[in-house]
Amino acid sequence: ARREAGVEVLEGIDGAEARTVIDGLAEVNPALAHHIAAWGFGDVYARPGLDLRARQIATIAALATLGEQRQLEAHLRFALNIGVPREELVEVLIQMAVYAGWPRAINALYTARDLFRGLDQAPGNNGAE
Repeated sequence: ARREAGVEVLEGIDGAEARTVIDGLAEVNPALAHHIAAWGFGDVYARPGLDLRARQIATIAALATLGEQRQLEAHLRFALNIGVPREELVEVLIQMAVYAGWPRAINALYTARDLFRGLDQAPGNNGAE
């Protein structure tokens, strides 16, 4: 039940790709996939204290600070999916220069740039984002 609740939360920020993410992790380690869905999204993300937007901004700041570019890209995409504007995401990453240092902030900004370029070049995208 917790796992399915977590998958539902993840579907709210990643749409149809949510199950692909969880299933892809399950190929490598089913227990980890279960815990990410059940605990990470089913228990933590579903808590009432913050909305998804605030949780995504906090997650993006943490991932930028840690230098976790692959996960940062995914969570930047999640934030865009729920309506956080690109400009606001860039500001969060610039803010991280103060706390995480210039190299981490620059790498995070390059990750955002590459994601935005990819989205703009995707088939069927009119560049309106």
